[in-house]
Amino acid sequence: MSNQTPTIVHITPGSALKPAISAWEYYLHDQGRSSYTVKSFSGDMQLLASYLPPDKGVGQISNIDLNHFLEWLQNERGVPCSAKTLARRITSIKSFFRWLNKNGVILVDPAEKILQRSVISPLPQVLTVEEQQKALEAADSFRNSPSPDVRPYTLLTLLLATGIKKGECLGIHINHIELDAPNSPILFVRYASPRNRYKERKIDLPGDWVAVYQEYLAQYHPDGQVFPWSPRRLEYLLEDIGEKAGLTKHLSFDMCRWTCAVNDWTDGIEPEKIRQKMGVSKIQFREISMKLRQLSEFKA
Repeated sequence: MSNQTPTIVHITPGSALKPAISAWEYYLHDQGRSSYTVKSFSGDMQLLASYLPPDKGVGQISNIDLNHFLEWLQNERGVPCSAKTLARRITSIKSFFRWLNKNGVILVDPAEKILQRSVISPLPQVLTVEEQQKALEAADSFRNSPSPDVRPYTLLTLLLATGIKKGECLGIHINHIELDAPNSPILFVRYASPRNRYKERKIDLPGDWVAVYQEYLAQYHPDGQVFPWSPRRLEYLLEDIGEKAGLTKHLSFDMCRWTCAVNDWTDGIEPEKIRQKMGVSKIQFREISMKLRQLSEFKA
């Protein structure tokens, strides 16, 4: 079949799970899945392979086998399996067997009737108005110290204004920021993988951020990537801000992202505009909007 990956042609209904899992890993990489996702999904399937008899072919695995496996995970394995982990493992199983079925290796998908478990994660931590002010003042103090460093203030103000994720922040290049756009400065959020093109978007930047950004450019002269440091180094910058501000919360990219979204929600920004700004699907935003509604009630 023309749409088959090079490895799937070697997999038959009698093939054992492990070589089939290896072929699936190649497929996931080819689809642009992150190394973390591939590792997690593969680990889930390897756990299934260790549970089933080693000589059982992929075409012999039934819906009953899979349900027994899920029962074992939850109640018999002796290792805690959180609702979130269980939901991911079900996703892995359904994705794997759907792939086999789609490529003609198996005629019936044994995982098709397994019900997915939806999990609503706990409410994230956000900064109160007072904590935001303390953090901004702390970041500004680094900017105006005897050995000035404008990075903390540039980074924090960008995150609180745009709500972008850590990976998106690291992916910003000089040409992704348009300072002389007609209505306001704009940040273009770009993705290298075609799989994530739907997350690409443009976000308005505050006018007063332009001066901060130009100060940053003059101090560090980045060429290409705007923040040419490791993810951990940028995390340290946020942690330094939190420590200097005396925050009891751990200041992070995720906290800034949610704080930005809550600010927009309480400012009366239309939910659809918040969704587009965050770069999430309508399905994902259902849970996010519920959390924003709850978090906005606690904002002070």
